[in-house]
Amino acid sequence: MQPPPLPLTRDLVLIGGGHTHALVLRKWGMDPLPGVRVTLINPGPTAPYSGMLPGHVAGHYDRDALDIDLVRLARFAGARLILGAAAGIDRANRLIHVPGRPPVGYDVGSIDIGITSDMPALPGFADHAVPAKPLGPFAARWGDYLSGAGPASVAVIGGGVAGAELSMAMAHALAGAGRPAQVHLIDAQQVLGTLRAPARLRLLDALMAQNVTLHEQAEITGISAAGVTLANGRLIEARFVTGAAGARPYEWLSQTGLALHQGFVTVDNRLRSSDPNIFAVGDCAHLSFDPRPKAGVYAVRQAPVLYDNLRGTLAGTGLRPYRPQRDYLKLISLGGKAALGDRFGLAFSGPWVWRWKDRIDQRFMDRFRDLPHMTPPALPWPRAHGLREAMGPKPMCGGCGSKVGRGTLNAVLHRTTPHGRSDITPLPGDDAALLQTGGARQVISTDHLRALTDDPVVMTRIAAQHALNDIWAMGANPQAATATLILPRLSDALTRRTMDEIMTTASEAMAEAGAAIVGGHSSVGSELTIGFTITGLLDAPPITLAGARPGDKLILTRPVGTGVIMAAEMTGAAPGDWVAGALAQMCRSNRTAAGLLRHASAMTDVTGFGLAGHLQGMCEASRVGALLRPETVPLLPGALRLAERGIRSSLFPQNRAALPGWLDTALCDLMLDPQTSGGLLAAVAPDRADATLAALRDAGEPAAIVGEITANAGQIALD
Repeated sequence: MQPPPLPLTRDLVLIGGGHTHALVLRKWGMDPLPGVRVTLINPGPTAPYSGMLPGHVAGHYDRDALDIDLVRLARFAGARLILGAAAGIDRANRLIHVPGRPPVGYDVGSIDIGITSDMPALPGFADHAVPAKPLGPFAARWGDYLSGAGPASVAVIGGGVAGAELSMAMAHALAGAGRPAQVHLIDAQQVLGTLRAPARLRLLDALMAQNVTLHEQAEITGISAAGVTLANGRLIEARFVTGAAGARPYEWLSQTGLALHQGFVTVDNRLRSSDPNIFAVGDCAHLSFDPRPKAGVYAVRQAPVLYDNLRGTLAGTGLRPYRPQRDYLKLISLGGKAALGDRFGLAFSGPWVWRWKDRIDQRFMDRFRDLPHMTPPALPWPRAHGLREAMGPKPMCGGCGSKVGRGTLNAVLHRTTPHGRSDITPLPGDDAALLQTGGARQVISTDHLRALTDDPVVMTRIAAQHALNDIWAMGANPQAATATLILPRLSDALTRRTMDEIMTTASEAMAEAGAAIVGGHSSVGSELTIGFTITGLLDAPPITLAGARPGDKLILTRPVGTGVIMAAEMTGAAPGDWVAGALAQMCRSNRTAAGLLRHASAMTDVTGFGLAGHLQGMCEASRVGALLRPETVPLLPGALRLAERGIRSSLFPQNRAALPGWLDTALCDLMLDPQTSGGLLAAVAPDRADATLAALRDAGEPAAIVGEITANAGQIALD
């Protein structure tokens, strides 16, 4: 007998995707601690590597080169990724608050959220300037400014190393873009005053070579659209203003009750805060036992110690100390492909130093670009014939990608004995019916999904919207819902936390749709599965698959591509921003779109059988044909590129088999891509189609007319 999977008993939550946490996750993926559920909370799907920011600003690196893909890294580490910014910690109840979702429970936590160079006390900064940290918003704003035309004017507030690097990088980039530029570096004290004399003199020469104007002992009183105003009344004209003046901690840390030093989390030599179950690393931490400046080199060296001490705390074993180095090599970009090095008072510069810095930076990023290949356990031997074939060449997809194919399902359903009840009318389709209850017309439908993300909140939102889509597609208003949950093996504490997250989210989703959860059922299985059975009330005859008429226009309310993107995510082949975009779409409600399509002749939601498969179902029920124009079908970002690389969902072969003779191209294959919580496909009378499309788009729906109904019964033609 095969041993059952080990239950999860402890929650480790990493707040922030900083360099230390990224390295910990990489190491965790190679050697996890059994029984621990790891969660990473980060505002976005990527985390930028700040060491390459000056090179990006100067134009030496593309924006993507700076990003650590946290979606891919979390998959490798077996961690769930929560996309959101932590806003507080309830230490008494061991909860981490993330706006827009239920609190996240923890047993052991770690904070690695970096710093910000925002200057809220400086009048006009929030409206007319952009802080250099966090990096993402700054890089986007700089890219927009650099792509402009005409003379440029830039002011950098903060004359430390970071400010000097940025000002030289901006001057170099603007010169390369052919834009005459004035670049100003402003500091309230002495520019580069913390550096040793040899390095400072070399950097001052480099600033002069880039025509950067220095303003020392300059007190700033305000920032406006015209530029930076000094205390002496002088206006430094600048159309792009950024702040790189030191490090400022995030405000929410002050509400945690943790011991702080100037707003930074105070930690001991085990990297523990004043709460032994919360660690802090990187720039947001203050090393009380041996204070050090804010520098990425310390974050990198903290990673193996944090990894060991998190494991030690979770397993009840010993911790080891962190000993920061006394000095470290500083490699400072000089705008062009040259850099300055400084260590132990020795300064050196030149193109060879930049190449050295580039090798160090690229080697760090390569740790996350080329994650180690972890060999899966071998299949047992001896084994039954066909086991390897049944396993398939890749992991089974989640969501609708794991459903039974249309051909198999229809074959079974057609052999089912009719129920013979006069108060139940089956609707064209496989999972819905019209109930006559007294004088009310009620529809009922059910849908359940195998998890395609480890975040139970996101998975619940997707499952709820997916199930509601059947009700919306019939023109009904959701009424009542029951939940069916299969949870993986968890300790009692983790079960309660997970159930709280799921049911709170489910109740919110159903309430937004106008329905109420009235009960449910839960059990324990091998993996998370979430489903809902929902009833809806009709105030008009139901919209079915059987009403399409020749000449009707086919309107699709949202892009396709979730199947191929999530299939790629399982193997680490989809960039994190594509995955985040697909998940965000699957969480969206079709309520508004359904309301605007109440006059449709026929309607269905696009799910596991793909756009073409569900269109085929409409044609069969209505005894019509259809003309589909794939080039007009909206696609999710990245879907076509992944399809062109041959990536397909595990349900795709069955969808393809159901439509023999289908054109063999990547774009046409996406018409068969199984969708989870997809859009609505509606047949709309030709005289109403354009107005309906305009109303959908005005409501924020990315809808399109993708074809039309024809009289060629049972045939789907491609144009």
